Amino acid sequence: MEVAKEAVKSRLKISDDVIITVARLAALDVKGVASLAGEVGKMSKVRKNGPISITMMGDVAAIDMKIVIKSTEKACTVAQEVQTAVKENVQNMTGIAVARVNVTVCGVVFE
Repeated sequence: MEVAKEAVKSRLKISDDVIITVARLAALDVKGVASLAGEVGKMSKVRKNGPISITMMGDVAAIDMKIVIKSTEKACTVAQEVQTAVKENVQNMTGIAVARVNVTVCGVVFE
């Protein structure tokens, strides 16, 4: 007697809000980042004009973010560290592959 089992296909959907939160925390954890260039709020997510935007291409994410750096740090070095940290954290925490992280340095804070 043969029992036929039908494979159940399920799908997990992770909200863009979760990806934005993970990316924001990862970026702010990098030494040299003073803040994000703008406020991450509900309206900025709806209007897509906030400091972090996510573009999904199938199951792969592209992340664009705007940061403000501290005057004592090199912009290029900080931007590269942010790219690495955001990509690793988003991939590890959500399982979503990240194709690219575009970082724009929008300002410098003099302390």
